[in-house]
Amino acid sequence: MDANAINNFIMSTSTPLPVSFGKMPTNLSGRLRNTSLPASSGLLPLFEAVVNSIHGIEEANLEVGNGIIDVQILRKQKQDLLSLGDGKKKPGPDAQEDIIGYRVLDNGVGFNAQNMESFGTLDTDHKVSKGCRGVGRLLWLKAFKVVHVESIFNDAGVLKRRTFDFSVAGIHEEDVTILGAAASCGSIVHLDDFKPRYRDGSRKTLAAIAESVLEHCLWYFVRPGGAPQIRIIDGVDSLLLDDLFEQMMHSAATLETIVIKDVNFELIHVKMRANSQGHHLLALCADNRLVIEEKLTGKIPGLYGRLSDNQGDFLYACYVSSAFLDEFARPERTGFDITESSAQLFDETEISLSEIRSDVIDRASKHLEAYLAANLKRSKEKVESFVVNRAPRYRPIMARIPENALNVAPDATDKELDLALHKHLVEIESQLLSEGHDLMVPAHADGAEEYRKRLASYLGKAADIKRSDLANYVSHRKVILDLLSMAIERTEDGKYVREDLIHNLIMPMKSTSNDVMLDSCNLWLVDERLAFHDYLASDKTLNSMPITGSKDTKEPDLLAINVFDNPILVSEGSKLPLASIVVVEIKRPMRNDASAGEIDDPVEQAIGYLNRVRKGEVMTPGGRPIPESHDVPGFCYVLADITPKLRDRCLIHHDLKWTHDHLGFFGYKQNCNAFIEVISFDQLVNSAKARNRAFFDKLGLPSN
Repeated sequence: MDANAINNFIMSTSTPLPVSFGKMPTNLSGRLRNTSLPASSGLLPLFEAVVNSIHGIEEANLEVGNGIIDVQILRKQKQDLLSLGDGKKKPGPDAQEDIIGYRVLDNGVGFNAQNMESFGTLDTDHKVSKGCRGVGRLLWLKAFKVVHVESIFNDAGVLKRRTFDFSVAGIHEEDVTILGAAASCGSIVHLDDFKPRYRDGSRKTLAAIAESVLEHCLWYFVRPGGAPQIRIIDGVDSLLLDDLFEQMMHSAATLETIVIKDVNFELIHVKMRANSQGHHLLALCADNRLVIEEKLTGKIPGLYGRLSDNQGDFLYACYVSSAFLDEFARPERTGFDITESSAQLFDETEISLSEIRSDVIDRASKHLEAYLAANLKRSKEKVESFVVNRAPRYRPIMARIPENALNVAPDATDKELDLALHKHLVEIESQLLSEGHDLMVPAHADGAEEYRKRLASYLGKAADIKRSDLANYVSHRKVILDLLSMAIERTEDGKYVREDLIHNLIMPMKSTSNDVMLDSCNLWLVDERLAFHDYLASDKTLNSMPITGSKDTKEPDLLAINVFDNPILVSEGSKLPLASIVVVEIKRPMRNDASAGEIDDPVEQAIGYLNRVRKGEVMTPGGRPIPESHDVPGFCYVLADITPKLRDRCLIHHDLKWTHDHLGFFGYKQNCNAFIEVISFDQLVNSAKARNRAFFDKLGLPSN
C-alpha cells in the first residue's frame, strides 16, 4: 500500500480531529475537565479578568492615573413573594438577589490581532513575562457557562470592533467591524451564567467582593506606580479599590529580600488597619497574584490580637513572591507543586514549603520585634501565674521549655494554657524515653566522661518528670477539694445538690474497682486506707457483688472488702488471712429527716448493709469463702451534715461520741462488731485539707 493509499484509508476510517483551538488541535472540553478549580475559588475567574485588564492598560501606555477598570456585579432578583389574600403577591422582607455574572470594562489596548491570537492558543507564551500562563480563560469556563467579549482596538491606525462568544464549543460568533475615529480602545468581558457550584461558595456582598479583588491584586497597588483606577459596581452602589486600599493600609509597605539556598524571595511587609481583616497572615504569591494565604496568629511568639505603633492599632501581613514560586505555581494558581518538606537526601538543594514558611516567619518576627515585646511580657506573666496558682505540675519542667517555644496568647484560657504546657511535657517525656533506650546501649565513641554527662542529664530530666507527676497528683487533690467545697454549698435557688454529685466525686456510681482506674476515684476524701482494697463497689446491688454471696437487692453507696496478709501468724496448711468490710453511706447536704428505722436512719442503714453481707457467704475477690464472716470487723462511714435530727439519733439512740471539733461522731457497736464514724461534710473537707496541707504548702497552693 503506497503513501497516498494509507492516507486515504486513515481519512476514511478515523474519527474527525477536534476543532483547532489556535495553532494546535485541542480538545477544549477535555482540557476543561482536567483543569482544577475548587468550589471555594469561584471568584478566581473574575480576578483573572481584572488582571488581564490591568495588563491591557499597561500595553496601552496610558499615563499614570488614566487607566480605568469597572467591575459590574450582575444580579437577578429572586423574590420571596408574600400572599396578599386576594390572589396577588408582593416581595417579602427576605427578597434575595443572586449573582448571575460579572462585566469587566477597561480602556486598555483591546483584543488586537496579537492578543486575539494569544487568546486562541492555550498555554501561550504571550505575556509570559507578566506571569500569564495562558489558562486564565479556562477558569472562566469552569465557573461560567459562556463569556461574551466586545473590544475596540487600533489596527495600523484604523479603529476596529471585535466581538465574539467563548464557551466550551470554543470561539464562535466572531465579528470584526471598522469604526469611526471617535471611538476609543478598550474591552468589555462579560462572564455570564454563574454556575451554582461556584456561585454558592463565593462571597456575595459588594464590600466582600471588593475586598477579595483588592487582596488578590494587592501587589499591583503596593508596587511603584500603583494600579489603575478599579471600581466595583453593584447597582447604584460602588467602591473604589484605591479608597479601600487607603482604608486598609496602616502605613507604607516595606520591601525586603531574603535568600534561601541561593534563591531570592521578595517580602512585602504590610501593616493593615485593625478593622480591615480579622487576622495576621502570610501570603504566598506567584505571577503577581495571590495563590495561598495562611494565618500567622500563633506562629510567631507574641503575635496575638492587634499590634500597635505610634499611629494606632494594626494587623500584619507578609506577601512573598519569587521566580521560584512563579515557576512552581500550578497553572490555575490554586497552589504550588512544591513538596511540603524536603527528603533528607535532597535537603541540601531542594527548597520545601516548610522551609520557605520557616525562613519568612523568622524574618517577619524580626521585622515585628519592637511591636511584640508587650505581648511577650504579658504572655510570660500569664504562664507563670497559671503554673504557680493552677498547675504546679509544670513547674519542674519550665526551665526545659525554650522561651520562644511557649507561644501562648496573653488572654489564653486555663484550658488553652494547660494544653500548651502538656504538649511540652509529652515532648520531654518522649525525649526521656528515647534517651533512656540510648543509654542502655552506649555508643562506641562515648568515653567514660561523655557517658557520665549523658547519664547525669538523663537523670536530671527524669527527676523533673517525677516531680511533675507528684505535683500533678497533689494539685488534682486540691481541685477535687475545691469542687467538694462548692458542692456542699447552697445553690442560687436556696437548695442543696443531690448526693449523686458528691457520690461521683468520691467514686463513679454503678461501677466497681474492676471497672474504673484508681485514678478516677477519690476515696482518700473519706479515708486514705480505702485506696488499699481488694474489691470495691459503688451503688451496686448486693446480689451483683461476687464477694457477698447475698441475694439481697439493696444498694449501698460504697461497699469494700479488704483481705490482709498476716506474715506474723504462720501455721501449717492453708489458712485464709484476716479481712474487713467497709460500708460508706452518703446523704444529701443539710438533710434533716433522720428517724428510727433503716430507711430514715443512715447509721442503721449502713449497719443493715453490713449485716446483709455477713448473712451471705462472704468471699474473697477470687471466690474463696472467708470463714466466720460474722467476726469480720465492719467499718461504717456516714457522710451527712449533723442536722438536729441526725445529732439526736447519734447521741441518744446509737450512743456515739462527739469528735473533738464537734463536726462528727464516732463509736464502736459491740453487738455488731462495727466501728461507726459519722462525718459531716465540713469535717470531711477540713480533714482532707489538713491531711494534704503539707503537700499544698510545698507546691505553693492555698489551703483555703
